[in-house]
Amino acid sequence: MEHHLVLRVIAKFIIPMILLFAFYVQFHGDYGPGGGFQAGVIFAAGFILHALIFGLDHTRKVLPPVVLRVTGALGLLLYLGTGLAGILLGGNYLDYNVFAADPISGQHLGILLIEMGVGITVASVMLSLFYIFAQP
Repeated sequence: MEHHLVLRVIAKFIIPMILLFAFYVQFHGDYGPGGGFQAGVIFAAGFILHALIFGLDHTRKVLPPVVLRVTGALGLLLYLGTGLAGILLGGNYLDYNVFAADPISGQHLGILLIEMGVGITVASVMLSLFYIFAQP
């Protein structure tokens, strides 16, 4: 793998750009196309590219499988907690109007939290599946 110097240099430049684009898609998803699912897949693709160029063992050191299990569970809990918070505040499940005095602000906050939960979960599951299928 050491003889792919050009590939490694380009990857060190492009992988942060891929991850930055994933964050853009994540946080722009409530205003336009995109959202949690798309951002999670793009984020996972950045780490999959890292594994293809630098090796699976190196990527597992950068992002261990135990971290993926924890973040996958946290993303699911964020989604579930946002829905339950709507009930506890007097609304329905996933009713975001009750999150703020202004219903528009409540909708924005609720969608942001839901999409973050989806993005974190999707990225974690996609990378976990890649780790499972890529190991020899």
